[in-house]
Amino acid sequence: MPDEAPIETIACRGGCAACCIAPSISSPIPGMVPVGGFGKPAGVRCVQLDEQMRCRLFGHPERPAVCSSLRPSSTMCGPDRNHALRWLTWLEQATA
Repeated sequence: MPDEAPIETIACRGGCAACCIAPSISSPIPGMVPVGGFGKPAGVRCVQLDEQMRCRLFGHPERPAVCSSLRPSSTMCGPDRNHALRWLTWLEQATA
């Protein structure tokens, strides 16, 4: 699914939150009960998403490092939210 083109960083798409839903997060997430050894299993909406699908922990030290390391890119995010969800789901399965 990923292509060989250079990765172009882009602005985060409002209302998307694919990176807060598709991947598993092994670090603890404040307010979320760990499931099966994960702070958040793959495919589960993070409890820290607000009504506008924005992270309540953004910019705070308790935000998991993996969340801070994900940067929006044209490869990952693509033209729409569905592309981002598919790509991140593929990446989750490929790195499991």
